Amino acid sequence: MSDGIQWLAEGGRRLTGVLFARGIPPEELARRMGADPARAARPISGAEVWDLDAEVYRPGADGDGVIRVGESGGWSFAIEYGDSTGGDLLTEIARDGVEVVHFRPMAEHAPALLDYARDGAVLCGFGLAEERWRWGREPDLLLPDLVAAGVLKPDGVTRVAPDGEPRAAADRRTLGAVERRFGLTLPPAVLDGIRLRTYAVRGTPDLDAWKGLG
Repeated sequence: MSDGIQWLAEGGRRLTGVLFARGIPPEELARRMGADPARAARPISGAEVWDLDAEVYRPGADGDGVIRVGESGGWSFAIEYGDSTGGDLLTEIARDGVEVVHFRPMAEHAPALLDYARDGAVLCGFGLAEERWRWGREPDLLLPDLVAAGVLKPDGVTRVAPDGEPRAAADRRTLGAVERRFGLTLPPAVLDGIRLRTYAVRGTPDLDAWKGLG
């Protein structure tokens, strides 16, 4: 059974974002996000990320950004922590025919955000539970998928969510539409015990204790 990505609706404060890329290996994804390939840390778990002494915020400057990369279902992925670079470099990551799906939970400032980019351009994006407000070069690209999933009515504006539906349930339905459209899957254990190659993409998080490819 596929894990899909609907569980990310409950990912909350445990990560900054998840970026999926199709057409490049995980190491190239890390490089396009600003990592130095020669300075990779050996694979570490999600729990161990919090032992890196990273500064998420520095007054007047960017904080540290860390990613853990892997591959699932034919897509490379990067789990983002701290002040990561996925949102800033989306068009660069998506150049040369690469497809990118970027999900940001935005735990402190709802709604969660989702973007799809390809060939160096953001084609469409929207906030979860705010799908009627869409942006990008082809803002209605995923509208048929959202309608088929019972997120929006065919007018592209009216939501179908029943009264009193929990926010997480509504978010799962939208993520399900994206999951099915692109064939995305990610095991929930990537946030916990699974160890993944780790890189700094911004700032100077302390990776010294984890240096050396493992």
